[in-house]
Amino acid sequence: MDDKLDTRRVRYFIQVLESGSVRGAADVLDMDPSAVSRAIGILEKECGVPLLERHGRGVVPTDAGQMLAGYVRRQQNQKQHLLAQMDSIRKIERGHIDIVAGEGYVDWLMRHSLRDFMTTHPKITIDLDVASTDEIVRRIVEERAHIGMLFQPPKDERLTSHQSHAQPIQTMVQASHPLARLGRPLKLADLLPYPGATLHRNFGVRQHIEAAEISEGVRLPALLTTTSFSALGHFVSAGLGYTLGTRISLTPNADNTTLVELPMKNPLLSQGRSHIVSRHGRMLSPAAAALLRLIVTDMRRYADLATGKERRAAPRARGVAA
Repeated sequence: MDDKLDTRRVRYFIQVLESGSVRGAADVLDMDPSAVSRAIGILEKECGVPLLERHGRGVVPTDAGQMLAGYVRRQQNQKQHLLAQMDSIRKIERGHIDIVAGEGYVDWLMRHSLRDFMTTHPKITIDLDVASTDEIVRRIVEERAHIGMLFQPPKDERLTSHQSHAQPIQTMVQASHPLARLGRPLKLADLLPYPGATLHRNFGVRQHIEAAEISEGVRLPALLTTTSFSALGHFVSAGLGYTLGTRISLTPNADNTTLVELPMKNPLLSQGRSHIVSRHGRMLSPAAAALLRLIVTDMRRYADLATGKERRAAPRARGVAA
């Protein structure tokens, strides 16, 4: 296939995909849009199939275009991996790592794995981006990020999960809130009289909550809907109402003694799992592989500690419920 692909035209094609339009790619490449369009046309003739199709004011790849883009990215990745292996004799002194995670993981990462890794590898640069579940999966699959951390990703053979553990969804309220005085696991119906804050539907946590709503025949109204876990914490801290989230996403509020986390009764809210993922079959650079190993080790330790706390708290919870 390489004999038929002109490197320059392939580069233009990839830039069109990244820019979303021929004109956008031309601006980045500092070229005339007609020249870019002609180059793509020649590339399509070389491949024998259309690679792009119009979508609104821009273009999107056809099935063949997606295959070509995947092939090119794999080639680029293999080249980067070869160079990285050659560079590994420098004991992972330099490099770059892209991480994409749900906002709920950012505080944990900066308190643990990233803090330690960046201390011991000061010349390795890192991009840490926050995204929704759908966007995290997309960026990992498209190899635009090395490592992803997210709640309950969809089943996708293109993903490899390196570590997962249970992350029950709980209710967070102020300690003085009426819900905190019920002394038992909460049903969703218990939340109905009170204002709540929630995430948008493209977040895995929200999707789990909606499944639980259907199972209980309840629809929780939201006073605040957001993409920010931080906003959820501030909503509760301000005494505006409750929010539902996982323990790790609520970690930034752990030091606030006025807030409490309350268990939920619905088993669907206990079935979600936190995952650390990468693209299946992707060969990570030595730096990215080293950071991935550290994150997996730290997360296993965190999960073991959390499980121990739940077991110690279980007898007291049963006693209160009785």
